[in-house]
Amino acid sequence: MMAVPDVQGTVATFARDTGGGTVLLDSGAELSFDGNAFARSGLRMLRLGQRVLLRVVDGRVTAITHISFPLPQDPLP
Repeated sequence: MMAVPDVQGTVATFARDTGGGTVLLDSGAELSFDGNAFARSGLRMLRLGQRVLLRVVDGRVTAITHISFPLPQDPLP
């Protein structure tokens, strides 16, 4: 399992029905996240343009949350 340091980005899309969406990273790259990553946030929704903090493991977003909140510390099974 290869984790990169937590990264910041801006919400580009968000589907309330699935909890998935895409984030534009500060580097300019676009990264998708699924409902599982969003469910770990404890948030009820994200809005377009919102700044977020992400944890990426093996190229997959495993957690996403508001920029001012801490990410969950426990790894996904």
